[in-house]
Amino acid sequence: MKTIIGDTMKKILMTGARSGIGNALVNRLISKDYYIYLTVHTDEQLKIVKDKYKEYGNIKCLKLDVTLESDRLKIEKLDIDILINFAAIGYGGSISEIPMSLVRENFEVNVFSSFELVQIVLKQMMAKKKGKLIIMSSLAGILPLTFLGSYCATKASIIQLTTTLKNELKLLNTNIKVVLIEPGMYHTGFNQVMLENKYDWMQEKSYFKNELDFIRKKENLFFNLLEKNKLNTIVKKIEKAVVSENPKFIYRAPLVQVLGAKLYQIFKS
Repeated sequence: MKTIIGDTMKKILMTGARSGIGNALVNRLISKDYYIYLTVHTDEQLKIVKDKYKEYGNIKCLKLDVTLESDRLKIEKLDIDILINFAAIGYGGSISEIPMSLVRENFEVNVFSSFELVQIVLKQMMAKKKGKLIIMSSLAGILPLTFLGSYCATKASIIQLTTTLKNELKLLNTNIKVVLIEPGMYHTGFNQVMLENKYDWMQEKSYFKNELDFIRKKENLFFNLLEKNKLNTIVKKIEKAVVSENPKFIYRAPLVQVLGAKLYQIFKS
């Protein structure tokens, strides 16, 4: 299919949009007046999404590993109106013993490399004095989860960095909007990978070695109970942030989990 970029089309760059919430959003926006740069982590994933969207002239699929400077710098050549930053990984494990290499990797992907990409895109937007940065955090950033502290810490960092960025940009005469998305628990498969990967090393040597069966059962019960199978509540929120000329700063869903997180903030002391 021939590439089609209409004069009125706003151009969206999405990172980590191969599956889950990002992919569901692509499917909602695909018929609207947007040109989407859909980026994925690996060449193998790129082949899959290229084949999936080959009939759509308003989607261009790219390989973008946010941790690689060479990949990030490719974005300098693109004219981006809206950035939606989905790229993320999660590692589980007790803060008392999780290898710091995993914590560093978690922060490298979710925070450092992602915000380096934000800076690249923002530089373009500053030149035009307009644009929209939609940055994904999580309710886990305000509601710490046992044995998921590394991931929760990255999401808390994203909340603080994004809030600071918004406040800083208020001082400038631009029409650049900053939006923070905080999803709760949705069943995309991401959580299950994060819950299980800590056992790769905890089964061999851990302070909690005798408690692993109990931890696994408790976590599975918790996530099975709370995870939402349908993504529409959060995807609609992100779509609203995309299409609105004056979006809110924070969008959260699902409602029950949002209320739970707010109650935690009130009573945590």
